[in-house]
Amino acid sequence: MRRLFRSPAVWGEGRPGPAAPPALVLLLLLPALVSGCIGQSGAQDAQEDRVRAAVQEGIPLDTALLAGGCFWCMEPPFDELDGVLSTTSGFTGGPEEAPTYQEVVRGETGHTEAVQVIWDPARISYAELLAVFWPNVDPVDGGGQFCDRGPMYRPGIFPKGDEQQALALASRDALATSGVLEGQVAVEVTEATAFWPAEEYHQAYYLKNPVRYRAYRTSCRRDARLDEVWGSERAVPPAVLEALGLQDSSER
Repeated sequence: MRRLFRSPAVWGEGRPGPAAPPALVLLLLLPALVSGCIGQSGAQDAQEDRVRAAVQEGIPLDTALLAGGCFWCMEPPFDELDGVLSTTSGFTGGPEEAPTYQEVVRGETGHTEAVQVIWDPARISYAELLAVFWPNVDPVDGGGQFCDRGPMYRPGIFPKGDEQQALALASRDALATSGVLEGQVAVEVTEATAFWPAEEYHQAYYLKNPVRYRAYRTSCRRDARLDEVWGSERAVPPAVLEALGLQDSSER
């Protein structure tokens, strides 16, 4: 369970953070907060427009379900990729239908926070999505991720179909034997089940609330830990790239 200070008015319901800043600080941050909300609205509209246009044009799209702790932090790495049309924060891996955020974080449903990535296979591959996934998680921490503890923050890959399953397992096995980690890989690979979008205020949180998002990410030591695990370059081991078919063994 989350166990830092909570201030829903500043962080969003149920998210950890320090006590609400004084009024003067909020006043100074207001321009950044307002511009973030405006940018978020445009970004979400753009994602919806891209998916709608692709469907209307008959472009075959695919989905990926990936979990790496706080879903706020898992949207940005995929939003940056050419060929990714949208990301949605939500829940998967549990038996209950239509869970709420509060039910999930209380551990009542068995779900984990995850992101659903909608992508165009003609422009980007599932293997390339996994190459982005791995250096954005702590793969040896199966008890949560960073400051967020409990099975609702467990890391996981939830493949859809045999091809995704094979790539997920191959990359995990390659990482486990690469010798770059201090510990065993604890990322589950489980067949995709239902995905339930989280409440609207969670979607594109990093764009809606950029100042609050950065403060949360820093206080959670997410980047500090990722640098410890993967190095400052966040480089994917060659063995993993080879297992994903993104690098030939002769390139090592």
